[in-house]
Amino acid sequence: MRETEWREREQAHQQRADAFTAGWRARQQAGTTHPVEDFLFTYYPLRPSLLRRWHPGAGVTLEGAAGKERAGWKWYRRADEGDSLVVDTEALLQARGRSIRFIATLLGRTAARPANFGCFGLHEWAMAYRSDSTRHEVPLRLGPDGTDAVVETSRITCSHFDAYRFFTPDALPLNKLRPTRDNQPELEQPGCLHAGMDVYKWAAKLGPLVPGELLLDSFELARDIRTLDMEASPYDLRDWGYTPVAIETPDGKAEYVQRQRGFAERSNALRRRVLAAIEPEGAAEFLPTLARSPSA
Repeated sequence: MRETEWREREQAHQQRADAFTAGWRARQQAGTTHPVEDFLFTYYPLRPSLLRRWHPGAGVTLEGAAGKERAGWKWYRRADEGDSLVVDTEALLQARGRSIRFIATLLGRTAARPANFGCFGLHEWAMAYRSDSTRHEVPLRLGPDGTDAVVETSRITCSHFDAYRFFTPDALPLNKLRPTRDNQPELEQPGCLHAGMDVYKWAAKLGPLVPGELLLDSFELARDIRTLDMEASPYDLRDWGYTPVAIETPDGKAEYVQRQRGFAERSNALRRRVLAAIEPEGAAEFLPTLARSPSA
């Protein structure tokens, strides 16, 4: 890739990343917090400086990059063409091969599996069930008793381990599934909001194998999903500008499912793009399956 082209893409990436992180950086300086947006920077701890670092992806030679700052970045090596750099996929695979194979397996199986649209975001409710404290300094929209009643009269079917592990002790046995880290590739499904947000996590873990534009698209999806995740939660966020999605009502359930379907389609599209980006690194076996996926 010519230097003029990759410089232009790098600049566009940095501007987009800076826009995504502006609120977080301002709050860090002011010492304030946000109950919805901060999650993307605390649960997913990729620093803004790394989020704005553009990578071309595996197999792309960057002309004129050997004498630039990028030459000191990890996982780059000098290409055969003199002053060019390329991602050192061989070294990265040797160091992270097991993790890359896990990510490819998880994304491929998740995208190929039918989506479940019957969970209604009840994981957040189960995290507040019969608890004297909550995860956010925001009042519960229905109060403690009303929140507990929704949990007790609902069918809890959370398939996401990293949500399930934050259920309160009383809520854990109410879940119909028993997600673990080991069975994650067998349970994770594209209708899950947290699985959709996690595409960003997996793209970030793949580092320079993933093009920068794809990383930011994954971040943008996680940001959009997080909004619904909290609008459908038991927390009253109207003072923060969020309209509740009352999943305890038929209309709220319908709205949740409609938006959930859109996120499932977007997340599967991103899963396919991540797998395509790492295809030379062992993901090719999943691509035919993804092509037959109903969400493809």
